[in-house]
Amino acid sequence: MSSDTLAKPAAPSPVPARPDGPTIVPRRRYGQRVAAVLVLVLLGLVINSVLRNRAFQWDVVADYFTSVSVLRGLWLTLWLTAVVMVLGFALGTLLAVLRLSTNTVLRSVSWGYVWLFRSIPILVQLLLWFNIGALYPQLFGIRTVNLLGPVAVAVIGLTLHEAAYAAEVVRGGILSVDHGQTEAAQALGMTPGQRWRRIVLPQAMRSIVPAAGNMLIGTLKGTSIVSVIAVNDLLFSAQLIYHRTYQVIPLLMVATLWYTVVTSVLGIGQYYVEKYYARGTGSAR
Repeated sequence: MSSDTLAKPAAPSPVPARPDGPTIVPRRRYGQRVAAVLVLVLLGLVINSVLRNRAFQWDVVADYFTSVSVLRGLWLTLWLTAVVMVLGFALGTLLAVLRLSTNTVLRSVSWGYVWLFRSIPILVQLLLWFNIGALYPQLFGIRTVNLLGPVAVAVIGLTLHEAAYAAEVVRGGILSVDHGQTEAAQALGMTPGQRWRRIVLPQAMRSIVPAAGNMLIGTLKGTSIVSVIAVNDLLFSAQLIYHRTYQVIPLLMVATLWYTVVTSVLGIGQYYVEKYYARGTGSAR
């Protein structure tokens, strides 16, 4: 018998199966489309009103936007924000570690600090520090009257305030790490420092970074409150100018635009930092 007779016939090509049910067509949401058009129309009207309203005096805004006094105030605002965030998170991390301690006294002191400084409004805290000489004329034999200048008061007040919130951010990030991973690292013979550096912190940063970024932006805008104690920040610089020229709205717009620009830059930086710490989790975007 020849090999041709033994060859099996070729199998027929598979026929694509037809769908049993009807074709699914996405629902057309006409209400959402109409709402989107209305929102765009209203947004266009608002932008047109702002740009064409002569009361904003955009030519004055352009003249003062890069003036020396405004840029000097902007620099102080940025410096104050950086110093407060660094010191606030340093103190906040210490408070978070104390809060997670097994020692009742340390845990209670940390809790009490967070409770107290989150309960008192930041403006009240600044005014209390500004008038510390009236409360305690002497501390450890040092006269406190006129001891602290406005900038020092701003740094102390804002740092102590931010540390209370930073402590909760750091504590939440540490608690988000599965305890079993630290136990596994301990079983592998890692030292406590190695466990914190290689296991806890990289994972905790995924929870800490978004909240810390929001705190950074909030601190930047919150520094404007120091103008009440005559700190020459961005807002206070704008106020000094419009008290002299009576051009209130244009100078407020100068401060508003600078806050918007810096906040936008910080938001972009926050996005990339979050993306860095989210790598390998499938949540980076």
